[in-house]
Amino acid sequence: MGMSAADPKNVLAGLLRTAGNSEAWLRHVELTGNEPALPSSFAVGTAAQATIAAAALAAAELWRLRAGHRQGVRVDMRNAAIEFRSERYLRVDGEPPNDHHDTIAGLYRCGDGRWVRLHTNLPHHCSGLLALLGCEHDRAAVQCALAGWQAEALETAAADAGLVVTACRSFAEWDAHPQSRAIAELPPFTIERIGEAPAMRLPVADRPLAGIKVLDLTRIIAGPVCGRTLAAHGADVLLVTAAHLPSLLPLVVDTGRGKLSTAIDLREASGREALTALIREADILVQGYRPGAIAAFGFGPQDVARIRPGIVYVSLCAYGHEGPWALRRGFDSLVQTASGFNVAEAEAFGDNTPRALPAQELDHATGYLLAFAAMSALARRVERGGSWHVRASLAQTGYWLRRLGRIDGMTFPDPRFKDVQDCLEESSSGFGRLTAVRHSAVMSETPPCWARPTVPLGTHAPAWPN
Repeated sequence: MGMSAADPKNVLAGLLRTAGNSEAWLRHVELTGNEPALPSSFAVGTAAQATIAAAALAAAELWRLRAGHRQGVRVDMRNAAIEFRSERYLRVDGEPPNDHHDTIAGLYRCGDGRWVRLHTNLPHHCSGLLALLGCEHDRAAVQCALAGWQAEALETAAADAGLVVTACRSFAEWDAHPQSRAIAELPPFTIERIGEAPAMRLPVADRPLAGIKVLDLTRIIAGPVCGRTLAAHGADVLLVTAAHLPSLLPLVVDTGRGKLSTAIDLREASGREALTALIREADILVQGYRPGAIAAFGFGPQDVARIRPGIVYVSLCAYGHEGPWALRRGFDSLVQTASGFNVAEAEAFGDNTPRALPAQELDHATGYLLAFAAMSALARRVERGGSWHVRASLAQTGYWLRRLGRIDGMTFPDPRFKDVQDCLEESSSGFGRLTAVRHSAVMSETPPCWARPTVPLGTHAPAWPN
């Protein structure tokens, strides 16, 4: 295995090019630290540093458009890697939050000897899978039931039932798969003009995203990290959820920092009217539903651009917006499993069992890439107008991560809670006293911070702050 990770500054330059930004921005960023930053054979620290630095540079560009001058950005690789595990280091009143992992989630062998990963952390996925397998909520019972299945047949049957199971593949197997072939040549994200709108100058203000209104219609990690990042640079971020949508509380607490939170049920006409009213004043809408799902309610990219010319509409999905799996549900752990990372990491460590990356790497990287692309699109709107559509997926991010090369980080110690004290900050919240990872981007004039405490879902009315 060749051990030559890409140079972080070159990786960052590639992201700037993908977004259509100037590589001259690189003169204003300092990247410190080096690999390994976490125990892995992948350049996970480089990915963390480059994506977080890209988002900070886009915020700095919006600041330049407001204030007329630039500021310096600095990101340390270790701090960025720790932030990519923010949910692991969260404490509420000094205690770890209740574990959100369901007891039957994880890896199993099927009857054909191949591995599958089951995701049952959301109740409807758990009950649906048990119905499909016809067994009790017990690891031994699940293992027994899986003896009668082939891995890819189970993967397909689960997907047809709206459940989340993936067969474990090597890189070679993934590269030969039709879904992989559909997205292999795509960049990690795309920014596309989808409508006309006048240029919108940003008034002078004290933070890069001051006054920018963001609708965050996402759950779990990737989308919420995008919204959390925009909030760190001063945006008014309104998280929109609904009582019938399941959530994982520790992730709500960690990614809800800096956000307002409201409940809107799009199944109701009144809910659709409430969202439409919010969209009319919004600058950015981030949604992480399966492709087509939110469009069915009348809030696809073109619909929203008609309601609000000048919107930056951000779409996140698991496997990409093209290919036979475009409509499939998925989570970071499943995309890692399906796309070869677990096999490659296990081989590097000499493990017989598929091995996950040391962070929800695809989730976090995609979240920062979405924030970077959204802010880049906002800067385009300032200078030349237009409505914009940003698209990214966990699987595209996976391809990007692979291209960063491999490292020898297998013996690197896994950072525990006591090892990361210098990366933590305390704050009050709607859940108790929070100890959480602070944002790892350092900016010379507008230090990122979360001005609003994280709150329980649905705390606020569906309205923008005055």
